[in-house]
Amino acid sequence: MKIDKPSKPLPANSIGETTSRQSAAKNTPSPASPPPSTSVSLGSTAAHLNSMENSMASSPVVDANKVAEIKLAISQGKFQVNSGVVADKLLESVRALIQHQV
Repeated sequence: MKIDKPSKPLPANSIGETTSRQSAAKNTPSPASPPPSTSVSLGSTAAHLNSMENSMASSPVVDANKVAEIKLAISQGKFQVNSGVVADKLLESVRALIQHQV
């Protein structure tokens, strides 16, 4: 199917487009006047969270020495899993999650 050119050219501006552009130009602040300044205070909780984030960012996520010890124990067949401790920690984490949802 061939698409032909329209017989009449399209108008340069559609109806209402010039008025919306003019009103948008009126609402734009002039470059000579600086925008009004705004100050925000987040409070002591935000400051505390920010300091915690900064301290956590500087600490390593994983203890590389502990990981190396565990890898060595696994490869030597000396690593033993204490299923009681694993079960207790799992139950503890589930209880914590349930308490946070309530």
